Amino acid sequence: QIDKYLYAMRLSDETLIDIMARFRREMKNGLSRDFNPTAAVKMLPTFVRSIPDGSEKGDFIALDLGGSYFRILRVKVSHEKKQTVQMESEIYNTPEDIMHGSGTRLFDHVAECLGDFMEKQQIKDKKLPVGFTFSFPCRQSKLDEGILITWTKRFKASGVEGADVVRLLNRAIKKRGDYDADIMAVVNDTVGTMMTCGFDDQRCEVGLIIGTGTNACYMEEMRHIDLVEGDEGRMCINTEWGAFGDDGSLEDIRTEFDREIDRGSLNPGKQLFEKMVSGLYMGELVRLILVKMAKEGLLFEGRITPELLTKGKFETKHVSAIEKSKEGLNKAKEILTRLGVEPSHEDCIAVQHVCTIVSFRSANLVASTLGAILNQLRDNKGVGRLRTTVGVDGSLYKMHPQYARRLHKTTRRLVPDSEVRFLLSESGSGKGAAMVTAVAYRLSEQHRLIDETLAEFKLTHEQLLQVKKRMRAEMEAGLKKKTHETAKVKMLPTFVRSTPDGTENGDFLALDLGGTNFRVLLVKIRSGKRRTVEMHNKIYAIPIEVMQGTGEELFDHIVTCISDFLDYMGIKGARLPLGFTFSFPCKQTSLDAGILLNWTKGFKATDCEGEDVVYLLREGIKRREEFDLDVVAVVNDTVGTMMTCAYEDPNCEIGLIVGTGSNACYMEEMRNIEMVDGEQGRMCVNTEWGAFGDNGCLDDIRTIYDKAVDDYSLNAGKQRYEKMISGMYLGEIVRNILIDFTKRGFLFRGQISETLKTRHIFETKFLSQIERLALLQVRAILQQLGLNSTCDDSIIVKTVCGAVSRRAAQLCGAGMAAVVDKIRENRGLEHLEITVGVDGTLYKLHPHFSRIMHQTVKDLAPNCDVTFLLSEDGSGKGAALITAVGCRLRDAEQ
Repeated sequence: QIDKYLYAMRLSDETLIDIMARFRREMKNGLSRDFNPTAAVKMLPTFVRSIPDGSEKGDFIALDLGGSYFRILRVKVSHEKKQTVQMESEIYNTPEDIMHGSGTRLFDHVAECLGDFMEKQQIKDKKLPVGFTFSFPCRQSKLDEGILITWTKRFKASGVEGADVVRLLNRAIKKRGDYDADIMAVVNDTVGTMMTCGFDDQRCEVGLIIGTGTNACYMEEMRHIDLVEGDEGRMCINTEWGAFGDDGSLEDIRTEFDREIDRGSLNPGKQLFEKMVSGLYMGELVRLILVKMAKEGLLFEGRITPELLTKGKFETKHVSAIEKSKEGLNKAKEILTRLGVEPSHEDCIAVQHVCTIVSFRSANLVASTLGAILNQLRDNKGVGRLRTTVGVDGSLYKMHPQYARRLHKTTRRLVPDSEVRFLLSESGSGKGAAMVTAVAYRLSEQHRLIDETLAEFKLTHEQLLQVKKRMRAEMEAGLKKKTHETAKVKMLPTFVRSTPDGTENGDFLALDLGGTNFRVLLVKIRSGKRRTVEMHNKIYAIPIEVMQGTGEELFDHIVTCISDFLDYMGIKGARLPLGFTFSFPCKQTSLDAGILLNWTKGFKATDCEGEDVVYLLREGIKRREEFDLDVVAVVNDTVGTMMTCAYEDPNCEIGLIVGTGSNACYMEEMRNIEMVDGEQGRMCVNTEWGAFGDNGCLDDIRTIYDKAVDDYSLNAGKQRYEKMISGMYLGEIVRNILIDFTKRGFLFRGQISETLKTRHIFETKFLSQIERLALLQVRAILQQLGLNSTCDDSIIVKTVCGAVSRRAAQLCGAGMAAVVDKIRENRGLEHLEITVGVDGTLYKLHPHFSRIMHQTVKDLAPNCDVTFLLSEDGSGKGAALITAVGCRLRDAEQ
């Protein structure tokens, strides 16, 4: 009879699966930017991005406001052998008049209780981090704010909805003035529960509350959360599922009793799902059913008493008592007798049955919404079977004799492909709030230390002006006869006395030697109205045994390659003029004579240092007796870059390379070049600026990381400026910082992998990629390097790369500012317009380097208008152009 009477409360599995699908749709709407404003299920981002990882430690306070009472805890997390948690707590009453009074009074009450607690704990003088469990729907844009959307359950304090509860509480604490608290996190109680359980079980990724109210949270993929920037990692979402159905989506399963409860509530039309499920309403639901049945003569022989008609007289704890398997019927008799209805034995059985139907419906409904969350997690992970843990709390779940078992059973039936462990939260949500606070505290402390370390890489305008001034002084020293010997910035004359004027014409050969590859080019330059440059080239490898053999072997190999190229192009007969790009430090005595000062970049061929490389090349050609060439010029690659760009833009009088290494050249007045006779005109000077700072003049801005990179390099103490700005070393600086950060526990969970110990693993191309890409791709790059990184790790790595490359660009800009200002002063100009020809992988490929460098030059040399022109094949075309200019000037002299 009762079953027939309450058939609307008995939900078939088919209906439950349908509700599960509806809730999944509601979740999707709540997560989407377009549908969230109108969605009933708000799916609020909590800014909690991970469950505890076991490294949390410290002394914290947790406040817990939201249920029938208000709790304050002190949570001490320590690390002796393993993580241990000590908790002490006090429970404070929140009187009805305060719950329904003004917001100011409510928060004054909370602040007063907190003061009392700190007094008892004797910690009023300490500023401990506080986690605030606030069990109402809040919008958050960061962890330490919570804007109350709407009160639920028994609360209705005025002036709080739409306000930030952290600010309200802070204001109340300030007003007292007898203690200080640092509120680091506002946590919903579901999140607190998930975190509490997550502390014991790392697999916990759902928090569930079935008590006075009901709600759930779970870890969602950031890529699905439209309302928060970024696609990286996960964030806990507070579903606020109590409001499921507020848009009418549950009308077909709500009964007349549900509607009646809603009409008599503090918040009609709101939290409709919660009103069908949670402890605040369950006893009342049963009472309404009993009243109606009695009125129809189905119970108590139609007796209706004033007690039975009084709202709130039949409580949820009575439902729990009546459903106990052994003494349930006795309890029913006791409770009903108190209501004055003189129950018969049959009445008691009937009432027990009503209780069972109402509480079972609740468990079934929760199982279907929970099932939707579990399916979402399974799909997110792309696994066939989901293994996960649900942390649960709440008086109904804990106290009701059958509730938990029924919930587990229905859940497993509705989502058969999941292995779900239900973990009861022992210490409520307080410990969880402390955990969230501990994580926040750990992160903020870590950020502070990271910022402190990286501050050394942030150069002020004053520091950069100093670098410019010192570069200028070092350049002067290199140009002057009496200081040239001891100068570190060598300012080598190149005997290139003019840039192309467009009349260059003819066919030229160019050689390019500077790395592991060697190129031979044929460059056809045509002057006239439509100037053209046509190039053919072939690349040859230089085996390591040749790089490190005798000088004769090296130059014989070079000549063999030239011979092959001349055959390949069919030009063996002609005696072509040749330009030789030789990217090693050379002391030139004329355009076609360059004495090698020292090999760099892995070359070690004997009997070359101190010799004229043009002579060595000519001798090699003689030995072969196959062809003859006219070696006109030996050229540094920086000068080649300047010449290539000058051919396009006559205003180009500076060459800059920022690639594996770094160097610059520029057109200097002959009168300033004391190492070469003659006062007239100009000559290109190869600064060899990489050695700037080798005399210690940059020591005040070098960091411990720069020193480490220098100490372990092949040429310790040399090329210090280059080591702070060029591609070969930036990755090393980053690697050294990452090792330090890992040792200090900021990165990779403190584990230094073998990869990270490997020198030069962090190629500069990785820097360029890391700074260009989204975090997900950064993780992929770190993965390739064998570094298992979390989302937080990727952010830190990206920050480090940015700091190092930014400083490099600024230092390079400061050097360039010194060069352009020197040219301006040389020429006695108020304002200089000039172009710099640039080449090099770092400059070309890095996403921000060029922009930052340009800006620095602008800031430090405001009277110069500097244009940067990217060189297309400087070392080949440039060598041919220098040769062409050389031929032109030679012909003019003759």
